[in-house]
Amino acid sequence: MSTLDETIAGLKFNDAGLIPAVCIDAETGQVLMLAYMNDQALRDTITTGKTHFWSRSRRQYWMKGESSGHTQEVRAIYTDCDADTLLIEVTQHGGACHEGYYSCFYRKLTDAGSWEVVGEKVFDPDKTYKKS
Repeated sequence: MSTLDETIAGLKFNDAGLIPAVCIDAETGQVLMLAYMNDQALRDTITTGKTHFWSRSRRQYWMKGESSGHTQEVRAIYTDCDADTLLIEVTQHGGACHEGYYSCFYRKLTDAGSWEVVGEKVFDPDKTYKKS
C-alpha cells in the first residue's frame, strides 16, 4: 500500500463514501465553504494542490473553479480527532461562493430572526457562469 493509500485509509468516509471538507482562508481563517470529498476528490486534491469535490446535489465530481476560474490552492490539510472531517487551508482566487461572494457564509441571523447579508459580492455570477 502506498503512503497516499495509507493516509486515505485512515480516514472515516460516511456510508455514501464521502467526507466533509471545510475550506478556510489560509491567511485570515475565514470559513469559505463546506463541501464533500470522495476518495478520488481527496486524492486529486492532494496530488494537484487544487481542491476537488463530489457534489451531492449534482451527483458529480468537480474541481473548484472549473467553470468560474475561482480556484483554491491548498496550503494545508487537517483532519479532526475522529478522522471523519477535513479542514483545508487554501488561498482563494476570486470568490468561493457560486452566488458571487468571497465566502459561502455571507448571511448572518439577526436578533429579529431574519438573515442579513453581511458579505459583499466579489463577482457577478450571471457574467461568470454565463446564465441566460
